[in-house]
Amino acid sequence: MPSAPGFRYQAFPSVGSTNAVAMDAARSGDAGKLWVISQEQTAGRARRGRGWSSARGNLYASLLLMEPMPEERLGNLPMVAAIALADAVEAACGVLGLVKLKWPNDLLVDGRKISGILLEALPLSGEQGAIVCGFGVNCAHHPDLGLYPAGDLAMFGYRIAPEHLFAHLAKSVAGRLDQWRENDGFAGIRKDWLARASGIGERITVRYPDREIAGVFLGIEQDGRLRLRLDNGLVEHVSAGDVFFG
Repeated sequence: MPSAPGFRYQAFPSVGSTNAVAMDAARSGDAGKLWVISQEQTAGRARRGRGWSSARGNLYASLLLMEPMPEERLGNLPMVAAIALADAVEAACGVLGLVKLKWPNDLLVDGRKISGILLEALPLSGEQGAIVCGFGVNCAHHPDLGLYPAGDLAMFGYRIAPEHLFAHLAKSVAGRLDQWRENDGFAGIRKDWLARASGIGERITVRYPDREIAGVFLGIEQDGRLRLRLDNGLVEHVSAGDVFFG
């Protein structure tokens, strides 16, 4: 197993969902700092309840954390996770600048989505709650997403074993979480996210479950929300939504 002091690991050949296993551990009183890794998922999940193709050959890993629950801090975590995963992919492939980021936490290589990150929260007692951060990376193959072009590392010439990528991920997540927990730690995360950002200054569409809005992507706020200048000149701050370029 990779070296990440203070973290534990559970590895499985197959599970329904690594996020679900981590959530069950939280409900059973696990103290957190637990990685759940599986060679495949039979019921993988993405945002908004979508399925996530989870055949063998790709990376499926979820991290259970126990964190204070203030909403303004939890809103930072999608970008913390994205930067940590971008660090890990570039380290595993040995190529700086390989990855671009699509708000808030999609990794792109040559304009194609190669990963999914799903964060779920479970209130427990007092001010603490369980946070599960699930990572899926297309190492050897990729699904047809329909909504957005997808890709995998192998198609770009990077043949990375899931366990090799996970070793880098465990290290980068530990480091980025330590950075985030420092005073003004998210400022550094935000700076690094913007350095990899795709689409700033371009026209984008943000889709919600019941509507969509379009405008120019101006960047992100200090708390990570997307800034969008609408066609009427007003600026809208987006907390959640699916972003499409063009």
